Amino acid sequence: MVIKIMIHIVNELDEITWRQYIQSHPHSNIFHTPEMFQVFARAKGHHPTLWAAVDNGSRILVLLTPVCITLLSEPLRSFTTRAVAYGSVLCAPGTEGQAALTKLLKVYKGETKEVPLFTELRNLVDMSDAQPTLAAAHFVHENHLNYLIDLKRSPEALLQSFNSSTRKIIRRRLSRSDVVIEEANTPGQIAVCYELLRRTYHAVRVPLPDISLFQAAFHLLRPCRMLQVLLARVGDTYASCLLQLVYKDTIYGWYGGMDRDYASYTPNEMLFWHAFKWGTENSCCVYDFGGAGKPGEYYGPREFKSKFGGTLVNFGRNTYIHAPIRLKISQTGYRFLKRFL
Repeated sequence: MVIKIMIHIVNELDEITWRQYIQSHPHSNIFHTPEMFQVFARAKGHHPTLWAAVDNGSRILVLLTPVCITLLSEPLRSFTTRAVAYGSVLCAPGTEGQAALTKLLKVYKGETKEVPLFTELRNLVDMSDAQPTLAAAHFVHENHLNYLIDLKRSPEALLQSFNSSTRKIIRRRLSRSDVVIEEANTPGQIAVCYELLRRTYHAVRVPLPDISLFQAAFHLLRPCRMLQVLLARVGDTYASCLLQLVYKDTIYGWYGGMDRDYASYTPNEMLFWHAFKWGTENSCCVYDFGGAGKPGEYYGPREFKSKFGGTLVNFGRNTYIHAPIRLKISQTGYRFLKRFL
């Protein structure tokens, strides 16, 4: 007798079951955790949601945790809200997982069609097995690059993998000791980081999340050793910052900012060197840079990240457009504001 598995879509999970599922799944990442869900829940303009496909015995087959992000309030909310699944979707292996994914995406699209402009899945691993299912649900795949750094080696071997100019910069700064790396341990230092981030994002005309996102991460993740906030100091002035997430054996580059007046001191190179070295000494295996732009398009951060000799991967992103007309209006307005403001 063949027992048919019933698939149910739920928006809540028992936290113990949730943790057990992601802990045992080989492709889970920090963005699937209850801790990260709570961080987004405390951040202004962010609304995390949970979608799971479970079987008759409440066994999780698929997990999706998109975050609705709104830049402006009413009446422009519908033109500035998007949903981002920063860790993409987790599926059980084989046909069972793909059948559950098909049902989950159908329900998700039906119940969210009036809210975000689009939903974006940011793939942090190779999602080739799921691509036919995602394509059938009109989650269109786009190429998107990333750099991964292998941390399973000695600090010296890691340094030798950098390009020659970067190695020279780091050795020179280490010998001069004029850039000091500190780990932030007070809420006041988060405010310092935010000012550095604000200047950086303003310079490139890209929206920066509200400070409440970083305050929530500091209070919720740092005690669990899931967040590390690094500051580079030149004399008495903080010149740059790096916020990185830690989960299982992976470090995720999250946000970084710099005071351009101190660019000649190359504080960013020293921050990343410290981060990589810390990873090699604390049983981490991979540093995930968090994105390197689209192939064929110039992207300044990719040039910087390439200096560290990592592996260039193209796991891509999948996007479903809920509101094509509103999205087009929104994109036109965004280009206008970016150009003239």
